[in-house]
Amino acid sequence: MAPPPSRVGPWLRRAVDVAVLMAAAPFVLVMTGVLAILIKLDSSGPVFITHTRVGRGGREFRLLKLRTMVKDAEQLKEPLRHLNVLPWPDFKIPNDPRVTRLGRWLRRTSLDELPQLWNVVRGEMTLVGPRPCSVPVARYRLWQTERLEVTPGLLGRWQAEGRNQADFDSRCRMDIDQSRRRSPSLGMVLMARTVFAVLRSRESY
Repeated sequence: MAPPPSRVGPWLRRAVDVAVLMAAAPFVLVMTGVLAILIKLDSSGPVFITHTRVGRGGREFRLLKLRTMVKDAEQLKEPLRHLNVLPWPDFKIPNDPRVTRLGRWLRRTSLDELPQLWNVVRGEMTLVGPRPCSVPVARYRLWQTERLEVTPGLLGRWQAEGRNQADFDSRCRMDIDQSRRRSPSLGMVLMARTVFAVLRSRESY
């Protein structure tokens, strides 16, 4: 039997988020500035890109990332659809030719997700929680909607476990389990496992 959900209030999680963000702000700003310059030198196109993601309660928001692909990557998705290894609308192909040289390194280190700290500032995300998903709510089955009852996070279980190629059903089960068992101790464990996964250079999704 799974342990009961933590009674730690949303206000406390928000306070922790704000405290961590304030402490990390100088490093994040300097690192983001350096990466922005490198991205502009590596390939043409914007430094930042946004993706539509589904947040708490099924509300959509714009997820911010550093660009890791060529500027016309979306237009190239359909011609490459036959190489997709995940059930549509999820999309992932091994050795994606749309990813830039610098982009591969950014993905291996997960530094492309650094701007998502701004989504945390805005309250659209939290530091630890199920990763936000691109699958529209209309495609959810009833049991899957439980993952929408909590705020999505920067660090999620399937990401920390290196399960980036898991299908949507599997990710939902992990996200729901994470939301049911969320606690400060679980958050610390996921942070440590994510750092370990990054050090092993697993490509982020």
